[in-house]
Amino acid sequence: QVQLVESGGGLVQAGGSLRLSCAASGSIFSINFMGWYRQALGKQRELVAVLTSGDSIKYADSVKGRFTISRDNAKNTVLLQMNSLQPEDTAVYYCNAQLVLDGTSSSTFQYWGQGTQVTVSS
Repeated sequence: QVQLVESGGGLVQAGGSLRLSCAASGSIFSINFMGWYRQALGKQRELVAVLTSGDSIKYADSVKGRFTISRDNAKNTVLLQMNSLQPEDTAVYYCNAQLVLDGTSSSTFQYWGQGTQVTVSS
């Protein structure tokens, strides 16, 4: 059974840093992309950053220059280093991945993590 397990959320003061980690486990053939979304209270879920297998990276404009996404291929893990955090970054952060489970098929599957709370106090 494939799972995305997140860790690293918490409470931090404005200007501080946090690092989120998401590990994909289970029977996985390959990863097309892994990334992070967030959902603040009363708002829609939005893309934060995504990293593709071809090393293409996309960031939301609101986090460019402050957040850095990276991965550890050997561990099927994606990291999100968040610096200069602001109260508007407060949200539940969700890991998202598009996976290929079977090397004989081109079918892809989307998975979500359970979410981790990030709270930035002013």
